[in-house]
Amino acid sequence: MDSTAPKLVIRHSETRDAAAIARLTAKVYGRAEAYSAAQIRGQINNFPEGQFLAEYEGVIVGFCATLIVSEAVALADHRWTAISGGGFGTAHDADGDILYGMEVCVDPDYRRLRIGQRFYRKRQELCQALELKGIAFGGRMPGYARRRRKYPDPEAYLAAVLDKQLRDPVINFQINQGFQARGVLHDYLPTDHESGGHAVLMVWDNPLAPPARDAGARARGTAPDRLPASVRVATVQFQMRGIDRIEQFEEQVEYFVDVAADYGSDFVTFPELYTLELLSIEKNKLPPEQAIQKIADYTDRYVAFMEKLAVSYNINIVGGSHPTRVEGGDIRNIAYVFLRDGSVHTQEKLHPTPSERRWWNIKGGYGADAINTDCGPIGVMICYDSEFPELARHLVNQGAMMLFVPFCTDERRGYLRVRYCCHARAVENQCYVVTSGVVGNLPNVENMDIHYAESAILTPSDFAFARDGVAADTAPNTETIAIADLSLADLLTSRQSGAVQNLRDRRFDLYRVDWKDAQGPGIGSR
Repeated sequence: MDSTAPKLVIRHSETRDAAAIARLTAKVYGRAEAYSAAQIRGQINNFPEGQFLAEYEGVIVGFCATLIVSEAVALADHRWTAISGGGFGTAHDADGDILYGMEVCVDPDYRRLRIGQRFYRKRQELCQALELKGIAFGGRMPGYARRRRKYPDPEAYLAAVLDKQLRDPVINFQINQGFQARGVLHDYLPTDHESGGHAVLMVWDNPLAPPARDAGARARGTAPDRLPASVRVATVQFQMRGIDRIEQFEEQVEYFVDVAADYGSDFVTFPELYTLELLSIEKNKLPPEQAIQKIADYTDRYVAFMEKLAVSYNINIVGGSHPTRVEGGDIRNIAYVFLRDGSVHTQEKLHPTPSERRWWNIKGGYGADAINTDCGPIGVMICYDSEFPELARHLVNQGAMMLFVPFCTDERRGYLRVRYCCHARAVENQCYVVTSGVVGNLPNVENMDIHYAESAILTPSDFAFARDGVAADTAPNTETIAIADLSLADLLTSRQSGAVQNLRDRRFDLYRVDWKDAQGPGIGSR
């Protein structure tokens, strides 16, 4: 008997689904209230086991987001923005004991398929599999706003619904799923006008919960189980030198990749604009704008060469940055990340320096996306970008635990700006930051004549890390490589129970940063 594929599938969300899920939320809520693809990636990276989607005949028609929090947090008065980490799921606490429902969203064209009911069942199954005490969330009360005149107090409205004097479709649905209303969360989500900005604290007690969980016990299936205990990273302090042919540059790069791989490194990082060494091949000194166009001509060969190295040496390569021609003819300063599975990812420099704009007419790019690797999500900030704290926070919100900063600075003051800012990013985001700079001189290349660098692998400043917050660094202005082992387990522990907890202690009630969707011409996928 022939079988057919199921039409409706409930499965875990993956980062490749982020854009489609974001489009679904825009359809349901409108663009102003929709989730961004970055927020969806953050939810998945921070707690992949807790994110689900519904797919009908290959089309994503619903999604469900959860995280784990402590019972004290879940049952206390709270706001959606704070408990959801601004929609990124960064408040996920692996040591918590309550599964918290951030979101259930269903395409209105598919609401007769009981997708919401299926999501609730998935949450209950997950809660029981992780042996948590129960599930909680702030449920909508969409009938309240139109009855506010009769029930100025939302508690009175809730009491009338529970007493069956009124019918609220959402509250009634959730009660039918086995949840109990524990009171009203005032000003839970101000943009939910139908609910008057309020929500009902809904709780489901897990009947299979063990009598008590050991203090500090961590829910199974969270980050430490799916990531290596530690990651070995290498940073190359690369010397710019005059060469006669491109093969000399490739030999120099391959040498350092080989060294890093021999030491068992998971990542090796190269500096910003190190490919400008290729301009020394030119017999005549080129004007700045002509020179940068010439470098862009090497892009295809450079990408193919680095992609081959990553696979051949079984190492993830953060390939510094390379000026690249995009649609429309503009030049952007782009970092290429070559993963050992053969995939290639890009991160554009968002903030060209004044000299980049003046000498080379380099344009600022768009977007800042975490990149998923076999060692967890990472982010890249190119030199000057590290001096803007919003960028690092956006990448960490998406789940990045390591930030790589290729840089190119001409003298010590410029270098110190990058160094100090990178260490600030490590402290305020409780993440690792790996910097890689160029040294040496290129006398015949405009705006690349002198360089200063002290490349480093930086950590947060807390007891679990190096005394001075530096896991490894290099001697000034010397071509060399630095290597360090970085504990992801220590990083996650410091975020949950460190002497300070910068990520957890953010005041979402006071401030937030909203990122616009990426736009403008791009280089396309590779």
